[in-house]
Amino acid sequence: MTGFRLAAFDMAGTTVDEEGLVYEVLEETAAAAAGGPIPHELLVAWKGTSKWEALQGILGALGHDDSSAAIDRHFAEFSARLVGAYRDRPPSPIAGATETIATLRSLGIKVALQTGYSAPIADAILAGLGWTVGSGPDHTVDALVTSDLVAASRPAPYLVFHCMEATGVLDVRSVITAGDTPNDVWAGHHAGAGLVVGVLSGSFDRAGLEGTPYTHLLDSIAEIPALL
Repeated sequence: MTGFRLAAFDMAGTTVDEEGLVYEVLEETAAAAAGGPIPHELLVAWKGTSKWEALQGILGALGHDDSSAAIDRHFAEFSARLVGAYRDRPPSPIAGATETIATLRSLGIKVALQTGYSAPIADAILAGLGWTVGSGPDHTVDALVTSDLVAASRPAPYLVFHCMEATGVLDVRSVITAGDTPNDVWAGHHAGAGLVVGVLSGSFDRAGLEGTPYTHLLDSIAEIPALL
């Protein structure tokens, strides 16, 4: 396969191994706000999207205050908890992710990270990994697009489109997307990406991603260079 100009990769579970910590903290925060446990299927439905939107969707579904003011408070608590949790349990790159990113960039394919994290959390994770954002070989990736930069997070396609905007790529058919959740896959599909890759390195197994409109289902993004 040739002609690809951009790889737009999810972070947690796709390029970054944080052992599911973000969803542990999300569940803890939502449970504290709701005053009780969160049904597993409700939490799963919101994986891969903006964590602010996830808190609003979860609490609204359970009949709690889901106003912007209330969610802003809960999201601030979530963010503080998550930064503390990452400080205690630092994330690491998914096996082969750093090498895959370097290989794609050496082939002239730009690499952007797109994530349901807000910018402060994503920036803290990248700093912990020692990854930098910018054009040229001195940086790890070409761009970073976070959920607070778009009108709606996944499964909407806007994170993908902003990755294109940030890297100057015009044709969505020349874009590869990759993510570990159904919402990641649907976002790539809704965008019309040339390759929509689901990976099994994160939150969902093969059965969990079956029925989503991926073009390829891989163990991890380490297998993407072999497709090209």
